[in-house]
Amino acid sequence: MSVARVTELSATSQTSFEDAINQAISRATATLRGVEGAWIKDQNVLIQDGQITGYKVNLAVTFVLEDGS
Repeated sequence: MSVARVTELSATSQTSFEDAINQAISRATATLRGVEGAWIKDQNVLIQDGQITGYKVNLAVTFVLEDGS
């Protein structure tokens, strides 16, 4: 039997939503073992002086916990 945990991440990119997602997944897989999936919960743009200055995503990342025995 496996047990998974879900943790939320937020990432911002000046380029695109896809870049923000890739940054979040790269960071998650660099620090968490057993990452199996992610759900994009929310996307929004950052605006300054009428211009888009950033793309922000909120993700729920699922990873399997290691067996404690």
